[in-house]
Amino acid sequence: MANSGGSRDAKGQYLFDLICHHLNLLEKDYFGIRYVDPDKQRHWLEFTKSISKQMKSQPPFTMCLRVKFYPPDPAALKEEITRYLVFLQIKRDLYHGRLLCKTSDAALLAAYILQAEIGDYDPGKHPEGYSSKFQFFPKHSEKLERRIAEIHKTELIGQTPETAELKFLQKAQMLETYGVDPHPCKDVSGNPAFLAFTPFGFVVLQGNKRVHFLKWNEVTKLKFEGKTFHIYANQKEDKKIILTYFAPTPEACKHLWKCGVENQAFYKLEKSSQVRTVSSSNLFFKGSRFRYSGRVAKEVMEQSAKIKREPPEIHRAGLVPSRSCPSITHGPRLSSVPRTRRRAVHISIMEGLESLRDSAHSTPVRSVSHSDSFMPRSRSHLTDSGDGTAVISDETYSPSDSVLPTPVAEHSLELAVSRQINGAPCSIEEEKESEAGTPSVGDVAELGADSRAAGPLQSAGGEAALSETEQVNKFVLSVLRLLLVTIGLLFVLLLLLIILTESDLDIAFLRDIRQTPEFEQFHYEYFCPLRRWFACKLRWVGGLLINK
Repeated sequence: MANSGGSRDAKGQYLFDLICHHLNLLEKDYFGIRYVDPDKQRHWLEFTKSISKQMKSQPPFTMCLRVKFYPPDPAALKEEITRYLVFLQIKRDLYHGRLLCKTSDAALLAAYILQAEIGDYDPGKHPEGYSSKFQFFPKHSEKLERRIAEIHKTELIGQTPETAELKFLQKAQMLETYGVDPHPCKDVSGNPAFLAFTPFGFVVLQGNKRVHFLKWNEVTKLKFEGKTFHIYANQKEDKKIILTYFAPTPEACKHLWKCGVENQAFYKLEKSSQVRTVSSSNLFFKGSRFRYSGRVAKEVMEQSAKIKREPPEIHRAGLVPSRSCPSITHGPRLSSVPRTRRRAVHISIMEGLESLRDSAHSTPVRSVSHSDSFMPRSRSHLTDSGDGTAVISDETYSPSDSVLPTPVAEHSLELAVSRQINGAPCSIEEEKESEAGTPSVGDVAELGADSRAAGPLQSAGGEAALSETEQVNKFVLSVLRLLLVTIGLLFVLLLLLIILTESDLDIAFLRDIRQTPEFEQFHYEYFCPLRRWFACKLRWVGGLLINK
């Protein structure tokens, strides 16, 4: 952080502006910077606060550029550079199982990716089974691979990367799970669920189904306390509903609440001047307070319409067979058939902030509960899904397979590509498991255990004791707060009553109080001497001031 603009207190806005300047990005309000703290909790970097104060870990800090607010209509974005970065993000969502779709839609989306990255089909360059070298989804079958190749060969000939990416965005935007950034939770019955905020409203996903959808104009309030998250909404015919869910940790619940507050402000409000500070509790002395600090969607679109410049040149990075994340580079576009790799925005900006990455193919992490089927080594175990089912999930919608796509830290790259496994070269599957900057299965399990009802990662006794201690501490703090506030209110009311009774107001109930023996005793024995003492002191202070 020593070189961050000459100040160790550089704010998040400084870093974000630096990245956008590097990328020549003007429509930047859709993006944010994400990082993961040492407890494996994801956060969005707050632009109005100091970077160093938000980091709980020691430098260097690893952060990633991500789409924070998905455009309601990505095809309507003004500049191609913005569409390209959104394309990378949605491609990444598809890869991590967040973008659910039918088999036919999945094949078309994957074919668009192929066309954008390797161009037209060329028999000389693209041998039989070339589409299997790409990993578009958490899992897929040979039949789906053949369908992807068929569409690429016959239906997309002549499309430029720009056109293929635009078609991809138009198709993705029509899917129910477009823009979903899932938060693992449990419902009141203890069933796993994923909560998400999209351009169109609040979504709850269970299994591979959308069980709740509330439009932004229906959502009236978002609240949280501890691990409990509440959504208040008014639907048709003044029907009021309250949805309650439980996050894995209080920190995860607070992150969920802050994401909801920001998304509601961004998509629902007409002007940023309408943004208000929001409290997580109805009581003024309790809870967290948060305020969205950016522009709203309508203002962003109006500002985008005013952009008048020559479109910046985009050098689309090819996918290369190294372990590092390729970047949005300023070099020539690579068109050879790639192995499955990640795309990234990898920018060295300053000392202490070594890398900022936005991987379109973030490293996959094996499922905790479906470890044999998430990235199977043999496709013979897979069955083809029908057109009506999601090919991206197993029995359930499981984005917690990759709930930590953001790299936590840069790890060593000691595992060489030439490493042998039983005498064979390192497979694509193993590369995915051991890639640098990837959270381990244990890391993912820590976050995903609650949402998947998996076995506890720590001893039950230790967790129970910690949970009980936390609950007792919270209860004691709540009681103390309530006691202090009650005493304060009583004191204020007492002062107000004394002032009223000693005043000249001629009100019936005040006359009755003044005529009681207790009040007369208080008036002559306590109030009058105290009043004379204050008057004496005031005269004394006044005399000192006049003499000076």
